[in-house]
Amino acid sequence: MKSLFESTSEPIFLDLPDAEIIYYPQFYDKEQADIIFAELVKDIPWQQDEIRVYGKIHPQPRLTALFGNEGKPYSYSNITMQPYPWNSLLQKLKTEIEKVSDTIFTTVLLNQYRDGKDSNGWHADNEKELGTNPVIASLSFGAERTFQLKHNLDKDLKKNIILQHGSLLLMKGTTQHFWKHQIPKTAKPINPRINLTFRVIK
Repeated sequence: MKSLFESTSEPIFLDLPDAEIIYYPQFYDKEQADIIFAELVKDIPWQQDEIRVYGKIHPQPRLTALFGNEGKPYSYSNITMQPYPWNSLLQKLKTEIEKVSDTIFTTVLLNQYRDGKDSNGWHADNEKELGTNPVIASLSFGAERTFQLKHNLDKDLKKNIILQHGSLLLMKGTTQHFWKHQIPKTAKPINPRINLTFRVIK
């Protein structure tokens, strides 16, 4: 058996204007991804924050957790999260992703989508603490979900990607300036998915 943290797939470079997006469909194979998913479910201190939408308070439609360096908080959608210190699993995943992304990450935001009703609406990862042209590395484990992209200026420019169990998606360059992305709801019966988005807090 390979080392638990040995990645396996070749990258796919998406041909999209104003973006630099690289997809590794099988960054970890199924055996590795199954082990990682089970550990994340069991060991992460998941929480459900409240968000304000059009003046009304709603529970966020997914569970989240934040881990990172030096207690640096991360804010989005009027939520400010305080990070837990890195655990051994997340540290190993971070090290493996840093090899292919050529980036030293400070923070990871974890999302657990419990079923098809859990989602993440249209947004860009463009918070000021991420700096200019942020590198976002997104690992997916569990049920496959559709990752949708749309261009801010050209409404005909859209792309759907099925994020596979054990996959890695890298977004670099001007992607966050020109594109938004989301994980939409689905009415299909679907098992849980966990997503880890590694980023650099300036």
